[in-house]
Amino acid sequence: MLSNHEQSIKGEKQMKIKSDFTIQKVGSSYVAIAVGETSKTFRTMIKLNSTGAFLWNLLSEKDLTEEELVEALLAEYDVERETAANDVRKIVTVLAQNQILQ
Repeated sequence: MLSNHEQSIKGEKQMKIKSDFTIQKVGSSYVAIAVGETSKTFRTMIKLNSTGAFLWNLLSEKDLTEEELVEALLAEYDVERETAANDVRKIVTVLAQNQILQ
């Protein structure tokens, strides 16, 4: 197993959803919200499609790298690698900007 330092050198930083965030299904979409104490300061709801919810569920279970998320999308959906990588990059960026990842 690689150390965190070796992972960052290889660009394989692992990430996971913080425990004080969850998603809820609303109609055909999903929204990410804060729970517990975090909900007092985090007043944003992030809308996710089914792909975003799929990635969220993976990230809420265990630490994963972007590459592992891409591989999971390729296994679950009939998409090209480039599309999967772009989708992963978009959701990871949104989650990181909102400080939802640890």
